[in-house]
Formats: sequence, C-alpha cells, structure tokens
Amino acid sequence: MFFGPGGTPRFGVNTPLPHSAPNSLTSPFYKTPFPGFFGTPRGTGFINPNAYPGAPGIIGPHAFQFRPQTGTDYKGGGDYFFYNFAAITPELPPADRQAFYGSFTRDLCDKYLTVFGDFKYVRSFFDASGAAVSIIPDPFKTPGTTAPFSPRAFSVPIQNPFNPFTVADATIPGFFPDGSGLPVTTGVGFVAINDTGPRHNKSTYHDYLFDVGLRGEMGEFGDYFKTWNWELGFRYSRNDGQNLSTGNVSDPGLREALLDTDPATAFDPFLNFTAHNTRAARARVYVNLHNSGEYELPIGYTTVNGDLFNLPAGPVSFALGCEYDAPRWALDRDSLETAFESIGSTNGGSARVNRDVWSIYQEVRVPFTSPAWNLPAFYGFEVDFAEREEWYSQNTSAVLPSGVFPFEPAAHTRYNAQRPKVSVRWQPFDPKYIGALTLRGSYTEAFHAPALSEISPASTGGPIGIVDPLLRGSFYGAEGRTLGNPSLQPEVAYEWSYGAVYSPRWIKGLTLSADWWHIDMRSITSLLGFQFIVNNDLPGLVIRGPPTAPGEPGRILVVIDPNKNLSGAVFEGLDYEAIYILDSSMFGHGDFGRLTATLNGTWLSRAELQIAPDTKRFGIAGEVIPPGFSLTGSLPSNRANFSLFYDGPAETWMQGLDIGAVVHYTGQYEDDNVSLTHSPKPQMPRSGPYPWIARKVREWITFDLIASYTFNLPPAPASVPGFAKDGGKNFKMKDGKEKNALPVSTAEYNPCGWGSWLNNTTISLGMQNVFDQDPPFAAGSGGYDASLATIKGRFWYVQVKKKF
Repeated sequence: MFFGPGGTPRFGVNTPLPHSAPNSLTSPFYKTPFPGFFGTPRGTGFINPNAYPGAPGIIGPHAFQFRPQTGTDYKGGGDYFFYNFAAITPELPPADRQAFYGSFTRDLCDKYLTVFGDFKYVRSFFDASGAAVSIIPDPFKTPGTTAPFSPRAFSVPIQNPFNPFTVADATIPGFFPDGSGLPVTTGVGFVAINDTGPRHNKSTYHDYLFDVGLRGEMGEFGDYFKTWNWELGFRYSRNDGQNLSTGNVSDPGLREALLDTDPATAFDPFLNFTAHNTRAARARVYVNLHNSGEYELPIGYTTVNGDLFNLPAGPVSFALGCEYDAPRWALDRDSLETAFESIGSTNGGSARVNRDVWSIYQEVRVPFTSPAWNLPAFYGFEVDFAEREEWYSQNTSAVLPSGVFPFEPAAHTRYNAQRPKVSVRWQPFDPKYIGALTLRGSYTEAFHAPALSEISPASTGGPIGIVDPLLRGSFYGAEGRTLGNPSLQPEVAYEWSYGAVYSPRWIKGLTLSADWWHIDMRSITSLLGFQFIVNNDLPGLVIRGPPTAPGEPGRILVVIDPNKNLSGAVFEGLDYEAIYILDSSMFGHGDFGRLTATLNGTWLSRAELQIAPDTKRFGIAGEVIPPGFSLTGSLPSNRANFSLFYDGPAETWMQGLDIGAVVHYTGQYEDDNVSLTHSPKPQMPRSGPYPWIARKVREWITFDLIASYTFNLPPAPASVPGFAKDGGKNFKMKDGKEKNALPVSTAEYNPCGWGSWLNNTTISLGMQNVFDQDPPFAAGSGGYDASLATIKGRFWYVQVKKKF
C-alpha cells in the first residue's frame, strides 16, 4: 500500500484504515525500519530486514547509523533510514545579477581643486530551492511554552479521521477550555513531497552606492604645504531586500486541519509515498511567507596628509582624518514568523537598530635613518605611530513577548574605543654587502564593533536536535532560540608580529620573507552553540519541563543561545613567502620574457578558545571549529599556494602576454568530532560514546590556469599624414644607386577604428580546478566544508577589460 496508488486519501488503498489498531506495533499497516534504537521500540518486522547492519560499504564506519559489527554474515540490501533531502536540494542556487556603474573626475582649479563622484546600482536575484517541508517541530506545544509537545516529529489527535490508532500514547493537558486534555499519537512524521513539491526561497536585492567629494593639493598656500593633500567626501550606500518563501506550514492552520473530523477538509499525515492531501486541506496548511529588510549607511569624512618637517634621514609625514557613520538596519518578518507559528522557515522577531559613530585617526611616520643619512648597523630605520578613537551611540527597538521570553523595551547604549598601532622597519646593512635585508615588527590594538543584527534583542528560533547527557544521552527535539544583546561591547584584539624580508645579493631575483604573528582576541562576540550549552548545562540557558521519572530532570523544552562577549581566543602562526623572478635578459642573449615563481603559505601553530573567564582554554588548531561557534571557519594547520607565471618580453607584440598556473593546497584536519562522537568535552573531541565515528578531513589540492593578453598598440607617427618625401619612389642603396619602390603610407590610425578600440584592452581566459577535484568529505559539515572548499568543480571564465 505504501508504494501504491496516488491521488487524494482513500482508506485502505493509499492511507491506513482509520482507528483500526491500538498502536503502530499492532497495526498491520506499519513496520519500523529501526532495529530498536534512537528511542524507537523494536517492531515485529522491518521494511527491509537486510538493510541493517548491512554489508561493509552499505553503511560506512563513519556513518551515524553505524554500529561495530562482528562475524561474516553480512546480507546487505541498502540504507533506508532517512529521506534524501540533499538529492533535490541544489547547493548553488540559480542566480542572476545586473550591475550599472558610472564615475567622473574633473579638475576645477587644476590640481588644487578636483571634484569626483561615482554611482553604482546592482540588482541580484537568488532562488534557493529546497526539499519539500518536513513537519518539524510539533504544531502542538507544551502548555505555557512555545516548545514542541512531541519529542519527535509531531502529534496527531486521536480524533483525526485518518488516525489509524485507537489508543493515545500521550495527552496534552488543559488543551480545551474546560480543562480537559487532548489525546494524541506522538512521533508522526510527514514530508510534503506530493503536497507542495520542492520549496523555493526567492530573494531579490537592490544595492545602491553614491559617492561625491572634493580633493586637492595645498601647494598654493606656500612651499611648506606643497606636499600636503586634502579630501572631503560623502558616501551613501543602501541595500533593500525582499524574500518570498514558498511551501511552508502554518502552525495554526495545521492544528485546525489535524483537529478537524471531516475527511474532506482534515489533514492526513499517514498517506503513502505517492498520495497527497485534498485541496481544502492543503489550502489550510501550506502558506507562502514574505520578509523584507533594509540596511543603509551614510558616511561623511575629511582627511589631510603631507610632510611636517625634514630630518636628515627624510621628511616626517603625517595623516589626519575624521569620520561620521550612521548605519541603520531594519528587518520586517512575516506575521506568522514573528508569532513563531511557522514550520519550514526561520521564525523570529522584527527589529530596528540604528547607530551613530564619530571617529578620528592620526598617523605619523618618522625616518630616523635612511640611505641618505645612516649609521653603522642602521642603514634604514623608521617608526610609524598611529591611533584611532571612536565613539558609539546606538538604539534598539522594543520586542514583543513570545513564549518564555518577556517583553523587551527599547534600549540605548553608548561606549567608546581607543586603540594605538606602532610599527618598525629596520635595514641593518647596505644591500651592496649581503643583499637587501629588512627586519620588521608591529604592535596593534584593534577593535571591532558588533553588527547591528547582533545587538537586537529580537530572537530567532527553530527546531533543534540535541543529545541530553542528563537523560542517559537521549536524542530528541526541542526549540532553539538565538538572541541578540544590546549590551554587547566591541571585540578587541592585541596583535604583535615580527619578521624579515631578504633578497640575497648572489641570487638575483630571489626574495624570501617570513613573519611570526600572535593575535590575542578578547570580548569575542559569538554564539555558544546549542549542544555546547546543553553539554555544560549553562545556568539560565536550558529550560526543562517537569520531571517524568523520580530522580531525573525533565525533558529540555527550550535552549537559549545568546550573543555574548566571550572571554577570548589566541592564535599564533607563521606566514612565509618565496618569490623568484627569472629575467631572461640577465643572460645577455636577448629578452625572451620573464618567469615568476611564488610560494606562499601559513602554518597555524596555535589556536586556543576560552568560552568564559571561569573555563579553561582548549585547542582548536587543526580541526573544524567547535559546533555553533561563529568565530571563524575551520582551522587546518597548513595552507599553501604555488604559482608560476610567464610575462612576454618588453617592446614586442608579446609584452602584453601573461600565462600562469596556480596550485592550491589545504592540509588535512580533524572533522567535527565533538558532534560526531557526541563528546561532552570540546577539548577532547574524540572522547564521546561513539569514538569509532571520529575522522579527519583529507587534504585538498586544486590546479588553476590563466592566460591574458593586453593590447598595447604603438602611438601614431608624428609626421603629417600622407606619403613619404618624393612619393617614396627612390631609395639610395649602398652602392650609391637609387632604387624605385612603392609609396609608404605614414597616415595615423583612425582614432575611431579597430586599433583605438583594442588599445589598452585586456582579454583573460581562465579555468579554476582544472582536474575537477571534489572537495574532501566532511561528515560534520553537510558533506563538505564550505568555509574552505567549494563544490563548483571545474569552472572556466572569460573576461574583457577596457581602459579609456
């Protein structure tokens, strides 16, 4: 029957007979595919008894369903555990984009006053298709909360005309006005494969950018100001977005359709794989949702820079500027989403946030020694001092109450930040001795204000699956809420680095560089991750229901994941680069072009994360970032690139030719083993109850090719257009005699001809991932690690650029 006729519900044909058995274990219409785990009781039969445990390769050793097997009696037969959503979900959504750009620059008073401006408009459209909606979480809620009543899938009232069971396995207390409860069958799963087909998430964005300003030199005020420059400008940018999400489920509509007792209008979640609900039922349950948002950023600024005075080693230069920013962000969600009454979309509150930022910055560069004036061991030595101050004032809108979340009033916060930077550049020796050696170092204090969306107290929620360590590792569903925080402070970082650049005298064209860097980040703005919060049972963030058994806590209803300024993280590593330029003219036999080989990479020596001041740091180098943290992407210990490019010889038709190849290397690293093994200890990701699932993500190597040619046509002759003197007919030869020849034209190219259009035109042809290498499999990242890899595969492109 389950693979039988489609169409609307027909009892005993494509949907079970109503109220025909006490429960699923006694119903002739049901067999469980699960062999008595995942919280499902062992049934009397299986859809395919050979599907589990399966032959080697059917369910691999790193699959979630895998359990250690013994013996040799493997029967095989396939994996029928889950619906393959990925098969009909494109990872790269169809998109189109149109862009228009214009700019102008005009000297009003020679170089002393120049007006400039530009304008850009971009329209983008994306259609992110998705599989048909799966009805999770339960539209029936635990009384007094917005948490789902059923721990798995959803509940169907016994009174539903399509419910094949007669005995409820749970009762929702106080459901009816008279205080009586609602008997339900829990754990019913349904995917709207035939009701709606694939869903679509259509987004349209309109981006506007406008710049206008004045700039100029200040030499007209006297010789002292001849190196001074100034600029005054205004920039306005705006992004408007519209989103239409189709094929979602209305919680109120689904509840009504499940409570309905009329088969013509009630919702049937027990259909087979080919049938669909009636039109009346679909109209009540499925909805399209509309969201809109906007972000605008006006900026006004002024800068001035130049030389203050001269030292023996050179001029002391400065830069000074001030800026005013006024970002505004608004998000208007569909009414079903703001009430947290939709399934298949992201529920959350609407929000409005604005911020005003005033800032000034200053920088001074002092050359103590230079090639013009130096001391022994100080051939060149200069120091750069810089500082930036910013003052913030921001406002967030009020948020209406929702479930366990009370009303949040509008908030106003203010803070400021002041951070310096010092850098040193030192050349100890004259390059004529051992070559050019430069030692460099810097110390920087940086800050980063939280995004406007991060400070809005409006919450975002949806269904989550969690492993509850306090309930013997049970896996079940709950509601997850992420919250913004109006009291977030800027992230701060303390960074120092030191390194060297060396070009040896005896190997012409070789340049080596290496820099050791250390970054100490504090007050990091990040989400903790729902499972991390549950594993550590963080106070106030895990809301449980009443206990169901003596000595055990109740089931988790809601997990709250707020944006917080975490304690910090430390990163250390080495950046290195080697460049070798082989110029063929150095051999004295003509110019045949130039080869440039480059090797650069990063070795991540140390990466440690500290969640809170009272917790210990734990290492995250060489692994996927712990689940839920938004600090950074994955952190392999080694990443490198190697390139080889050929440039054509100068003063020939090949001087515009550029051909090259690039090899990209990403080293292997640990997969998300905290989630895969269900480890409660992020510092020991392989220590969970399923250690055999732990794995590494393999290295990834890709190869790119690129070729480009720039037309640089010779300028037109200076002589008057026409023919050469005396018609070009007579040329005097070495023997003194004259030889008659055809006339030679000296007319210049037509300024509107093909030569003019080709001049300064660059045509590029490239191919990325030439060998079409798939990204390495990452079990904890949806099949591949999008933070480091792409599934685009082989990708070729053509680009034409013209300079006027």
